[in-house]
Amino acid sequence: MIGYRQAGDACIPAQLQPAQVLDYARSRDAADAALLRGTGLAPMAPLLTPEQYLRLLANTFKALDSPDTSFMLGQQLLPGHDGALSHALLQAPTLRHALTTLCAGHARLTPLLRPHLQLWDGADGGAAVVWTDSFGAPGLRAALVEMHMTALVALCRWLGGVRLPWRFTFNRAAPCHVEQHEVHLGGDLRFGCHLDAMLIDACWLDRPWPRGSALAAARALQAAEQEGMPPAGLLAVLYDYLLAHVRLGPTLEGTAAAFGVSPATLKRQLQRHGTHFQAELDQVRTHVALWLFHARRAGNEAVAQYLGFHDSANFRRSFKRWTGQAPGLLRAGW
Repeated sequence: MIGYRQAGDACIPAQLQPAQVLDYARSRDAADAALLRGTGLAPMAPLLTPEQYLRLLANTFKALDSPDTSFMLGQQLLPGHDGALSHALLQAPTLRHALTTLCAGHARLTPLLRPHLQLWDGADGGAAVVWTDSFGAPGLRAALVEMHMTALVALCRWLGGVRLPWRFTFNRAAPCHVEQHEVHLGGDLRFGCHLDAMLIDACWLDRPWPRGSALAAARALQAAEQEGMPPAGLLAVLYDYLLAHVRLGPTLEGTAAAFGVSPATLKRQLQRHGTHFQAELDQVRTHVALWLFHARRAGNEAVAQYLGFHDSANFRRSFKRWTGQAPGLLRAGW
């Protein structure tokens, strides 16, 4: 049975990321009454639910009413203060090592969003970090993506000593003003791309970082593993499951059985997280198709075959339903 946490489970240490959010908001003269409204937080509660943390963030964005809030919160997010796991991230000797550590420890380091590391070879080889939901936060999705992308950019700049030439894609329309994106992320920004991702050339993956220590990082990771990695959020775990089984045509019934619940229970849980099974499956299929288009330069026939479609025409119709665009048009834009 696959383990996971739900949005109502108390699992986020209050003294870590939520405390940082409160401290930052207070430093900008936000009142506690506004920040804590509707969160149900007890003064000495050791753990928050993801729902409470998300409400705290929503209150913070509203109270500060500033376009830089998500980016400023991101600046202080990583490596965090989560014991051995944060120390392992701090001691990363290369970008590849840091990204691997972040993805392995996401349930503690970035509990609200799940980073997925994708690598490809060839003349234009590189890496992509794709951010997906862990618990669902439709109204905060854009701000969370900005926050987490900024966190990774800032961490890499600090540990590597240089600002890396990341490229960014966003699953939303371009905002009216992109100044904060350009200041905190850089100028290579693309919107309307159907996934939130950070891309970088392969030449940056294994360049030694001056602050890193492979030995110290390995020992810290061993200590973190002994502490134990908690289960991730439902949507993060579901994404991983669907990605692993995408070529087999996952069904609600088969997925529910793997998760140890009834189909009706899984449907209710997904509804509470603001989504449904078909939407999650379509998202994974979209991401896989985009990956094959970009990393392998695959055509419609190859992608249709990979995803189990009977023919490319059926795949094209489905892809347009998922994204609103024909695959040829979207592929040409990458």
